[in-house]
Amino acid sequence: MSERTVAIIGRPNVGKSALFNRLIGRKVSIVHDMPGVTRDRIAARCKLADEPFTVVDTGGIGSDVDTSFTEQVRAEVDIALATSDLLLFVVDGQEGMHPIDIELARQLRKIEKPLILVVNKIDHDKHASYPVEFTRLGFKNTVAISAEHDLGIGELVSRVHAALPAATISEEELAALAAPVHIAIVGRPNVGKSSLTNAILQHNRTLVNSISGTTRDAIDIPYERHGNRYVLIDTAGIRARTKVDNSVEVFSVMRSENSIRRADLCVLVIDATMGVTFQDKKIAGQIQSARKPCVVAVNKWDLIKERTEDKEALKEVLDGLRAELFFLDYAPLMLVSAKTGAELTRLFKTIERIRKESSDRISTGVLNRLLKTATTAHPPPTQSGKRLKILYGTQADRPSRTPITIPEIVLFVNNEKLLPDSYRRFLEARIREKTPYTGLPLLMHLRAREVRGKEK
Repeated sequence: MSERTVAIIGRPNVGKSALFNRLIGRKVSIVHDMPGVTRDRIAARCKLADEPFTVVDTGGIGSDVDTSFTEQVRAEVDIALATSDLLLFVVDGQEGMHPIDIELARQLRKIEKPLILVVNKIDHDKHASYPVEFTRLGFKNTVAISAEHDLGIGELVSRVHAALPAATISEEELAALAAPVHIAIVGRPNVGKSSLTNAILQHNRTLVNSISGTTRDAIDIPYERHGNRYVLIDTAGIRARTKVDNSVEVFSVMRSENSIRRADLCVLVIDATMGVTFQDKKIAGQIQSARKPCVVAVNKWDLIKERTEDKEALKEVLDGLRAELFFLDYAPLMLVSAKTGAELTRLFKTIERIRKESSDRISTGVLNRLLKTATTAHPPPTQSGKRLKILYGTQADRPSRTPITIPEIVLFVNNEKLLPDSYRRFLEARIREKTPYTGLPLLMHLRAREVRGKEK
């Protein structure tokens, strides 16, 4: 079976879209006092419960009780019956019982599906008695909430989780339901970000749908390639704040910077004809500070290819680029051309390699033997007559809600202040020799622990 689905149904203006937005944690459905604003069904995942489920916001049933009303009710019920495992029947607690509520309830009682009656707009203690009126509808599982003020949502989610059938998903379905990798394509203006995005979408395109997020304002483009799902975040060019011309560009830069933070992986686009500029380094620094996986795409390679056909010349150019971006040394460097489409296949193979290696683990035994060998061959430097002692190391085992997990190494030491950055980089290099973690930052956390036999 597919992921469990919860359908929100009810007449217009009872707060279905407000509840939908509250459950999924962001504003997707438009909330407005005008009845009938939501005309199409919108679906998104709710991650508030222990096991995520899909929420469907349906169009409201017509507000006029006329000859077409019964047909509309039946159509709504049929949709809910066909697409959901559980129904949330939303009513307006402040307005009270409505003839449409009564007719809809009569139809819903015929359905053998779990149902929760949600009495919305219970905003204050003085509204506490309002839900009693709706007991006449005959539904035992009733929850009073305020979607607008986030009241009762936790109780509702608990009820939903308890009422949903147990998820039984095959490995194949589980793979198909895997969250897409959100890829932010970032860089300064005129390096070819949009051209690169277009080149990607024109190659083996199976799904393209440009949508503008209501709270993010960046262009999110769902994309599928060879069975793998992605969301390309096409951002405005990030230029230095001193070179931003107007308030619109200020917000554009802020949105691009936000795209880095919310992405699972960043593709930093650099113009091959200009090399690494100061602004390129600034953006790379943002990626590093956000601790994001990264691939550096050197675009417009076709324009200088003739100058670098000699292997020595090519090596010199690549070494120069890596030297300029030394602080982002974990990021693979790809030579691409948005104009010709060169190396785009290899770019996505690298992204998939990053995603795969993010689930790799270095065993505790292997890690501690590696640390002992490294510190014996090259002991840490002394500081004020004291030397770092690594007592124990392990890789943190933390479940991730994102498709790419950042590896974290926890070191128990005598004094966390005795690890200089240079020795931290040395240890990281030794760990990567064993487990590369391609394109992934390697987080290293130190915890002070008293050495046995020593007084405090």
